[in-house]
Amino acid sequence: MATIDRQELDRLERRGLQLTILSSVFVLILASGLATFMYPLVFVHPEGNKWTLRVAFFGFCALTILFLSYLFERQRAFHKLKDQLLAELERNVALQVQASADLLKSMPDLNFFWDRLSMEFRRAQTMEKNLSLLVVKVKRNRKTDSDPNAALSGAVKAMSRKLRPGDSIYRLAEDMFGVVLPETDTLNAKRVAVRLQEELQNVRAHFNCSFDLTAHNYPEHVQSAHELEDIVKSMFPEEVPAPELVPAV
Repeated sequence: MATIDRQELDRLERRGLQLTILSSVFVLILASGLATFMYPLVFVHPEGNKWTLRVAFFGFCALTILFLSYLFERQRAFHKLKDQLLAELERNVALQVQASADLLKSMPDLNFFWDRLSMEFRRAQTMEKNLSLLVVKVKRNRKTDSDPNAALSGAVKAMSRKLRPGDSIYRLAEDMFGVVLPETDTLNAKRVAVRLQEELQNVRAHFNCSFDLTAHNYPEHVQSAHELEDIVKSMFPEEVPAPELVPAV
């Protein structure tokens, strides 16, 4: 969504007001000078039908007042339009913030992730299949991040577009996601990571953030569910303690 520079709008409004005042003063000076020259011909030494001259004189004064009123009404309409535009912008931003928060809140968390990972690990072990796990860490610029959820929700939407129906994505921490890829070997998992990075380019450019994707595979990298659990725990941010996970049976 395109952003609007409020300072630029305020500058344009001030410039419009200055032009309105300048135009009004210019028109008022010209009209006053012309009315001054017309007054003796209309009221002191009228030539011809004096009522016709007086109607023309007062008509000219009325037109001048109407023109001045139009100038200030135009400025007032611009101010009202600016306020409506800013109000609509604030409403849209609030809706976007709420939608981002709702999306992240509705995502399955670490408990669901561990249940799914345990189930998929047992299935891969029993059927002698591959199982891959992608861990996505988001690095944001918190100083310039006005909406902390916008970048995360944008990343989730982008990654979801590139996942297969059997894949699943979970929110493991505030800036960390896990993607479970059943029946996927290391090579294909890296290919998926490349596709996700390509899909995240727009999010990266728009929100000035970066994404670190790491792939882990069974049985190439780990031999047990506990090893995979330790990998997940080791990647949590230091300021956030790793949650106590129920070990897989």
